[in-house]
Amino acid sequence: MAVPKRRTSHAKQGHRRSHHGIEPMQVQQCPVCNEVVMPHCVCSNCGEYRNRKVLVIKQKDKPKKEE
Repeated sequence: MAVPKRRTSHAKQGHRRSHHGIEPMQVQQCPVCNEVVMPHCVCSNCGEYRNRKVLVIKQKDKPKKEE
């Protein structure tokens, strides 16, 4: 079985893993409601995609305040 002759240094290990960094998620804003949306996805707030109504979103009922 192959065994390394020398220990890999932190610098060499870092150079090898240079492409493993985390990239930020790409997001954009919905042109209708200005909600943050992933690209090429339907807006979960208003249900629009490319300025067309695709989904019918039910509005959540607000809880009534009891006095």
